[in-house]
Amino acid sequence: MLLPDRLHDEFVERLVGVARGVQVGDPTDAEVQMGPLISRQQRDRVEADVAAALADGATLATGGRRPPGLDTGFYYEPTILTDVDADSRIAQEEVFGPVLAILRYGDDDDAVSIANNSQYGLSGAVWGDDVDRAVAVARRVRTGQIAVNGCIPGDAPFGGFKQSGLGREGGGLPGLHRYMEPKAIGIPA
Repeated sequence: MLLPDRLHDEFVERLVGVARGVQVGDPTDAEVQMGPLISRQQRDRVEADVAAALADGATLATGGRRPPGLDTGFYYEPTILTDVDADSRIAQEEVFGPVLAILRYGDDDDAVSIANNSQYGLSGAVWGDDVDRAVAVARRVRTGQIAVNGCIPGDAPFGGFKQSGLGREGGGLPGLHRYMEPKAIGIPA
């Protein structure tokens, strides 16, 4: 998540409150909001990713451990990291766990530069009170899909840029073209 300098501290404080309020536990319990990770290996990977982020200079705002009292299962607390460097592993790799890495930015150009500083580009989101400005930023971010103020692209072809996929699925004919192999044939006059 990229946050402008002017909103960073207040927004992080609110996010920490939300994360600490998430009820972690048995997913069959109606009061539980977040269950375990898929396997011990995945929980170990998430723990290693968070430890590496902290070693790289990130700050733990909340979480970062197995929840007390949940000794059976592969549980991990919702975790928020701040002071994350754009080139660090936690900012560059997909964690596939309840971890949010927060990066600061100064202006729109800085935000776009950070967002595009990745080998991946599946999807993203831009939020702002000036929709035209948000759309202008969204056009510059190299992702296959991007939502502006929570509006997802709808029935559009789905796929990413860079290492996040080749081709598109869904969305009518453009999605079908992903499964075709165009061929050009030269025919003598």
